[in-house]
Amino acid sequence: MNGLSIASLLLILTTHTTICRCEDGFITWGDLHLGRTTSFDGDGGDRVIVVDKRGKGDSSTVRGALDMVPDGNPARVKIFLFPGIYREKVVVPITKPYVTFIGNDSANTVISWNARASDRSSDGGYVGTLDSATFAVEAEYFCAKGITFENTSPNAKPGAKGMQAVALRVSADKAMFLDCRILGSQDTLFDHNGRHYFLDCFIQGSIDFIFGDAKSLYQECTLHSVATSYGAIAASQRNSTAQDSGFSFFHCRLDGHGSLYLGRAWGRYATVVYSFCELDGIVIPQGWDDWGDPSRRRTVWFGEFECTGRGAYSSERVPWAKSLTYDEARPFLDLNYIDGDQWLRL
Repeated sequence: MNGLSIASLLLILTTHTTICRCEDGFITWGDLHLGRTTSFDGDGGDRVIVVDKRGKGDSSTVRGALDMVPDGNPARVKIFLFPGIYREKVVVPITKPYVTFIGNDSANTVISWNARASDRSSDGGYVGTLDSATFAVEAEYFCAKGITFENTSPNAKPGAKGMQAVALRVSADKAMFLDCRILGSQDTLFDHNGRHYFLDCFIQGSIDFIFGDAKSLYQECTLHSVATSYGAIAASQRNSTAQDSGFSFFHCRLDGHGSLYLGRAWGRYATVVYSFCELDGIVIPQGWDDWGDPSRRRTVWFGEFECTGRGAYSSERVPWAKSLTYDEARPFLDLNYIDGDQWLRL
């Protein structure tokens, strides 16, 4: 998109397209890109909805564009955002599957809000972690490319109460994020539940900034710490062997400042694995935290495989984490980890 002029974009985007019909049950590369054909038969074809703050698109707001997607939507709808900071709180409801958000560039296309769990809600209660999210996905087969999701709440100190401030919550099965930035501090990315694929994304936070009970593959992502003292990257909520969840970080890079645990045992059977990752020296030598419950050390699955950098596996790691063999790491090393053959055609 960077090489296209505004005029070219308008020529492409102010029409409806059908070059990539929705393949039932699958996300494809075509779902993440814009087409150049101009026909639209209204029956199963793609539609592009343009969002432009200047009023030159189909909507000047993100929520306005989402409202144009019909409930029970059966076909891929692509919502293109022109550059700008869209200060909105957005929920993609369960009734609107097959939606793609495409930004001009993640550096200049931002969906931003400021909310914390301890904020008061309209009914006089508290917002809570779940509803603090700037952007929430509750519909299946969601995709996003080239967008920043941001919660601008200030950085939290370790142990502070009610400072959870989610930038992105993903609460539906089968979602993919490509070249997106997810920015916050405490609890930045609520990877709530379902199977998800994050490719070439930039994820920023300080305390448990990737957390939840989803089963997700993070590939070639940058994990950037803004911790003021200490924090943690991943907090898996897996609480039983019956829960098929966990986080796999594959060819990712960890950088930033502060001192970080690679993961914390939020759930008794928390599962977090780093493979072929470049880990900066900000990793606390012990590597992992048991959430203050030593009994969880017997049941968690925390591991590293072929990682490099000053923060990579060392003799000071806690003895209940694993330096994995290839056979142990293999289930975490590709899209099979998230059953990709069942819902991704990439």
